[in-house]
Amino acid sequence: MRRVLRQRAERRQLMTAKADVLAELKRLRVQVPALTGALAASTDGLVLAADTEEAEGVAALTAAALGVAIRLTEATGQGAFRELLVRGERGCVATYAAGASAVLTLLAEPRINVGRLHLEARRSGARIGELIDGALARPENT
Repeated sequence: MRRVLRQRAERRQLMTAKADVLAELKRLRVQVPALTGALAASTDGLVLAADTEEAEGVAALTAAALGVAIRLTEATGQGAFRELLVRGERGCVATYAAGASAVLTLLAEPRINVGRLHLEARRSGARIGELIDGALARPENT
């Protein structure tokens, strides 16, 4: 029961950063026009903020992919997870670590400049990580 209560409290704290995280997602979409969607999610798949229509499903799949990516980096001695890029015929999906408790997932057109994507997304991931980790660090009743 305590675990459930703690998880609920953490989710409430995460949601307090939603407006700032959403503003960061919108800023990122302006900086990288080839993006077709953006979302920030907790590492367990809870959507924290989204600028895309398919947020719930993408967040759930991101959590699953993140689990595999973390296991892969650990098993191969590559260190902590930082990012994952999947390219398809119609575009790509990129996921970046965003602090200790969240990830940033971006959807992009196939014409995306991947170097620019990485540069801007890493910056946004760091900023979102600060916002989320900061929200979790604050006592719940502040």
